[in-house]
Amino acid sequence: MKSAVITFPGSNRERDMMNALKLITGHESAAVWHQDTALPDVDLVVLPGGFSYGDYLRAGAIAARSPVMRAVAEAANKGVLVLGVCNGFQMLTEAGLLPGSLMRNADLHFVCREVKLETVNTASAFTRGFKPGQVWRCPVAHHDGNYFADSETLERIESGGQVAFRYADGTNPNGSVNEIAGVLNATGNVLGMMPHPENLVDPLQGGTDGRSLFASIANLMETA
Repeated sequence: MKSAVITFPGSNRERDMMNALKLITGHESAAVWHQDTALPDVDLVVLPGGFSYGDYLRAGAIAARSPVMRAVAEAANKGVLVLGVCNGFQMLTEAGLLPGSLMRNADLHFVCREVKLETVNTASAFTRGFKPGQVWRCPVAHHDGNYFADSETLERIESGGQVAFRYADGTNPNGSVNEIAGVLNATGNVLGMMPHPENLVDPLQGGTDGRSLFASIANLMETA
């Protein structure tokens, strides 16, 4: 499986993501800079976590207008898989590649802890390795992770199976509507999520619950 990880000024999880992808797929990821205007030929594009441009204006707002994002949108429209984690999720909503928006956490505090996620959709390339309703552990680290969508949009994504993950067992750390922790686009090839699965893929990190997400993609690419 070929992948690319994009770095923006203020990104701080790109190496974590690259390490997770190499650990699970056995292949190095291509490093892409935010000012690049083209992407390499890859199966997966990842927008990692961090605080791009210091979260000025709104988290992810400036990064969503970086030159590379036009190439990301074009790749997504062609069916290439796109994963945005934390700040990457914020970028995807700001760029219009995913519905809804990410607001300040309900208590206005930065949160850094472990949560539990319930797997809602198991039909996408990102989630096919999970069982329906499977609950798994995952770390979070964010200040603007409160997912919001208006009632019409919320009804559309809920009925369309676009909710990938929900916070489970009362662990919602930010006040997200309907406990939403991860959202897919209508065609299922773009996923945004606030928790960091890349930080729970090795026993040295305290567990391997995050492996299933990356293994889902890798296994799909191997059988395609």
